[in-house]
Amino acid sequence: IGQMNHSSVVVLFSLSGFNATTSYTVALFSLTLLCYCLILLVNVALILTIIFHQNLHEPMYFIVCNLCINALYGTTGFYPKFMYDLLSGAYVITYAGCFLQIYVVYSYAMVDYSVLALMAYDRYVAICRPLTYHSVMTRQRTVALVCLCWMVPLWCELLVVGLTSVLKLCGSHIDKLYCENWSVVKLSCGSTKVNDVVGLIVIAFYLVHVLYIGCSYVQLVKSALSSKEGRGKFIQTCVPHLMCLFNVSTALLFDLMYSRYGSTSVPQGLRNFMAVQFLIIPPVVNPVIYGLILTKIRRRMMLLCTLIYQRFKLKGIV
Repeated sequence: IGQMNHSSVVVLFSLSGFNATTSYTVALFSLTLLCYCLILLVNVALILTIIFHQNLHEPMYFIVCNLCINALYGTTGFYPKFMYDLLSGAYVITYAGCFLQIYVVYSYAMVDYSVLALMAYDRYVAICRPLTYHSVMTRQRTVALVCLCWMVPLWCELLVVGLTSVLKLCGSHIDKLYCENWSVVKLSCGSTKVNDVVGLIVIAFYLVHVLYIGCSYVQLVKSALSSKEGRGKFIQTCVPHLMCLFNVSTALLFDLMYSRYGSTSVPQGLRNFMAVQFLIIPPVVNPVIYGLILTKIRRRMMLLCTLIYQRFKLKGIV
């Protein structure tokens, strides 16, 4: 499938993770389509709810909105291609398509962590320094910080993909359902020390994000315990954030451990599930968590659903 000459030029990559899906292609396609439609529905609903309601135009909700936009961005890099492969039965991806998929999927993961770190900062200022919140989290500063949450991961992943793209490859088989940077690096004919070092630096950089979030929440818990009002605000706005962080971290940990240390003795079906968790669970669960727990969003979403239902009822659709 991958065409190579003496200079190791790969035209196509084969995605051997699909070998475990051939016996239940139709069922898997149906579930994937349902999952993708659900991701689109819940994330778009939350985005529109925040955009169209003036009292949700606050820093926290703007950050939540970007979390949902990022979910749409990241899943677009996986689901359409995955569903096409299930229908076509080809299970291949072009060289350029592979690197584009790597860029979209993993920049999505990085942006997720950046946005969650910004959310932790926002909650820290709101609960630990409430009197200065509006002077610190101004509209201009919030927009600038959100832009930073996007630009830094996009440039980081561009560097990672750029270093991988110059490698000469001695293989074309990727043991996954989609293209992943480390899987391509392992196909290299020569040294990958630079790629390994840069990869570890990027991982360490985002581990610092996790440590920062952890330290912020230590301060938040201390502050919340000191007053009844603080406890209420913590439970209302911080618990969903912690749940989202747990979802993303658990799913990405599975993918990272599988990519770097995965054993071929583990069944392919289980390996596939471990590899795609962060593209299934966080994009579905995160907007549902925020939609259910944050009172303002929940009320506005219920109102939006009621208005849509009434509109359909007037047209005789329901």
